[in-house]
Amino acid sequence: MIIYNVTIKVEHDVVANWVTWMKGIHIPELLATGLFTDAKLCRLLEQQEEDGATFVAQYFCNSMAEYNKYIDEYATIMRERANKAFGGKFVAFRTIMEVI
Repeated sequence: MIIYNVTIKVEHDVVANWVTWMKGIHIPELLATGLFTDAKLCRLLEQQEEDGATFVAQYFCNSMAEYNKYIDEYATIMRERANKAFGGKFVAFRTIMEVI
């Protein structure tokens, strides 16, 4: 199993709207691609939040082929939608992990 892990720092003034957007729009659209089997959204605890709140979105897929298809066919448009909705109000760091 592959985990596409996205760590996101969100500015305080948009946190509530961003969480609503992630849960109501972004994650459902990502799952609708049919390439991921599940998704989790977590908020980091016990952190310094002076410049924003930190979240981790994890998307689970069965293979690197499915992940690569997402990157090739969907990632650009999904990132553009996030930037259109919250551009300049968040930063994201992406990693890929394999469950062993």
